Formats: sequence, C-alpha cells, structure tokens
Amino acid sequence: MLEAYWMCLIGGVLFALVSIIFGDVLGDIFDGLFDILSFEHLDFLQPMVLVGGITTFGGAGVMLSRYTVMEPIPVALLSLMIAIALSIVVYFAYVKPMKNSENSIGFSMKDLVGKIGEVSVPIPVGGYGEVILKVGAGNTNQIAATLDQADIPAGTRVVVGETKDGILYVFPYDKEEM
Repeated sequence: MLEAYWMCLIGGVLFALVSIIFGDVLGDIFDGLFDILSFEHLDFLQPMVLVGGITTFGGAGVMLSRYTVMEPIPVALLSLMIAIALSIVVYFAYVKPMKNSENSIGFSMKDLVGKIGEVSVPIPVGGYGEVILKVGAGNTNQIAATLDQADIPAGTRVVVGETKDGILYVFPYDKEEM
C-alpha cells in the first residue's frame, strides 16, 4: 500500500510542477477540450481540489504508514478523511472565493450611455473636458463634450447622452426632473 501512497504523492507534486511551469501553454493547447465534461453543479471538481486531495491522500498515507503502528486499513481511512477535509478547506478557502472574484474591467463606450458621472475638467461650449465615471469596481476618465451647448463646470454631475468617436456627449444631471 505504501507504493500507492507514494504514487499519489509523486503524481500530485509532478502535476503541480507541470502546472506551474507549463500551465499557460497547456491551457492554450487544451482550451475548450474539457468543456464537454463540465458540470456546472459540480464546480467543486476543480483540478486544484482533486489533485490536492490525491496528493494529500498520498502524503498522509506515507506519513501514517511510516511513523505510526496503525494497520493498513485504518491508515487508508484516516488518509482519506484527511484528504477530504483538506480538499474541502482548499475549495472553500481558495477556489470558491477566486471564482467569485473573477470580474472583467473591460467595457464598451456604448455601455457608458445613461451613466452618471462627474466633470473633472470643465467642458466648454465647442470644446472638450473630462468626466469621471464609475465602471464596475473602478473609475474611468473619459474625454467629454457638452450636448446642451452650455459650459459645464468641474464638479457638476452629468449624464452620458451618447458616444461618438470615443467622445462622451454629456448633459447636466438634474434630480428634480427624474
């Protein structure tokens, strides 16, 4: 049984090393290959969780076999329980929070139409200024011009009316109208 534990431990360590060294290359090669097998409701079957559990099973088995006087079946059961417990910890402490934190900071200029922002550089009639808008978890500064043919001073809240050629056309935000 000790050989099986060593195989699990060495296999897991090799998988980790290959993932660290060649992870991006292998990810590009096999991109989409496993989409057929994906189970949305079984998201705990992540490679990190599975291989981590197998590696832990092997390591715990080696340690328990060598440094305790336990029989092989209790060693296997205890190794399995340790592997399951550590896999659960890895899933809830690392994999699930990382999955929930995957956000894109990309946006389209057309997505900004209707957003409320604040003028950071005054917008003169016939000229350009700058507007700060909240997009996702961050802010973006964009070049802006006025739609109302009136100067808009810095600090004024504005609404994006349209976008053309990368320029936001804005008008002052008036709460009373809404």
